[in-house]
Amino acid sequence: MMKFEGKTAVVTGGSRGIGRAVCLELAAGGANVVLCYAGNEAAAQETVQAVEALGTKALAVRCDVSDAVQVDALVKSAVEVFGRIDILVNNAGITRDNLLMRMSEADFDAVVAANLKGAFLCMKAASRLMLKQRYGRIVNLSSVVGLRGNAGQVNYAASKAGVIGMTKSLAKELASRGVTVNAVAPGFIETDMTAALSEAARSAAQGSIPMGRLGGPEDVARAVGFLASDDAAYVTGQVLAVDGGMAM
Repeated sequence: MMKFEGKTAVVTGGSRGIGRAVCLELAAGGANVVLCYAGNEAAAQETVQAVEALGTKALAVRCDVSDAVQVDALVKSAVEVFGRIDILVNNAGITRDNLLMRMSEADFDAVVAANLKGAFLCMKAASRLMLKQRYGRIVNLSSVVGLRGNAGQVNYAASKAGVIGMTKSLAKELASRGVTVNAVAPGFIETDMTAALSEAARSAAQGSIPMGRLGGPEDVARAVGFLASDDAAYVTGQVLAVDGGMAM
C-alpha cells in the first residue's frame, strides 16, 4: 500500500523547484495534490500533468499566500474537490537580498509577508480542518539561513527563523489532536534561486558544504515526504536540516 493513498496534500509554491519535487514525491506515494502558485500558470499546469502521470489527481490554484482571503479560498477549493486536507507543505517563498543599510522597508516587508505571514495564514486555515479530523501533517520549509544567518539576507533569515519558532509553537498546540508540525531547513539547493548566483558566489557556497556539492530538490522532497508520512507519527516540533552538513 502506498503511504499517502487516500490522502490530500496542499503544497504552496508547488509549480517548480522544491515545491514541484514535493508534489511529485507525495503523488508517487498516492496523495492527491492541490498546489498553489503565485503567477506562473504554465509551470503550475506542467506540475499538474506530472502529478497526474503518476496516477493521482491534482489541482492548481493561484494564490497569494500573504492574503488571508486568498488562502481561505485555497483551502475551500481543496475541500470542495477532495473533501479533506491531510498534509500541508508551506513551501512558497521569495528573496529580496541586500545589505541591511541598503535594504528597503518594502523589501523587508515583502519577504516577511510571503515567507512568514504566508505560512501562518496557511497553517491557521488548514489546522481548523486537521483538528476536526484529529489528523494532520504540517511541514514548513525553513532554511539553513534561518539557523545560521547570512550576510545580505537579514529579511530572509528573519522570516525563516520565524518559521522555526512558529513550527515549534504550533506543534505544542496541536500535538494532543494527532497533528504534527515540523520543519525542513534546506541548504544550497539547485533551484531557480541558486541558478541566479554568480560563479564566485556559487563556488564559495559549494566550498562551505562538507559534502562538497549542492543538493537537489528531490533531496528536500524526500525529507518532506518522511515528515508527512506516518513513519514520522511520533515526530513533532523538529527541524530537519537538509544541507550536506552546512549547519553542523
